[in-house]
Amino acid sequence: MTETFIAVRDFLEMGGQVLNVIAVVIFLMWMLILERIAYFQSELKTLKANIQSTWNARIDKKSWASEALREKLISEFNMSANQYLPIIKTLVALCPLLGLMGTVTGMIEVFDVMAVSGSGNARSMASGVSKATIPTMAGMVGALSGVFLATLLTQKVTNEVDILEEELSQDD
Repeated sequence: MTETFIAVRDFLEMGGQVLNVIAVVIFLMWMLILERIAYFQSELKTLKANIQSTWNARIDKKSWASEALREKLISEFNMSANQYLPIIKTLVALCPLLGLMGTVTGMIEVFDVMAVSGSGNARSMASGVSKATIPTMAGMVGALSGVFLATLLTQKVTNEVDILEEELSQDD
């Protein structure tokens, strides 16, 4: 366990301060993704059942008031299902931008070393190069994993809302 901790610490140090920010963003993004998955498995089903029972308890399903209630119920379901998805998508978009910022700060360090040493000594520039490439890689990996799951979650929400709209039809 301590070897793993040391390896992660060394990796974060090689990537510079920007890598720490990327790690926090990816952690937050994954916590929100896991929260949405857990929400879809439990509370969203309960909410859907409550909405269906509210609708089925109505006798009149063809009046203007019934249509307004139906739209309200579907809208509440949609808002509940879409909660945190915009934040997840924003964090996904932020990952490669932070990776790019890591590239820029790492290259600035390389140029600082070149300016101080007056030469292109590869050994002295290696730290800056790692601080330029590691955050870029981490930002892209975080974004790719987040894009995939954000797309799946968005499709799940769309499907669930469409199913609820069909179930709350006024044709009864």
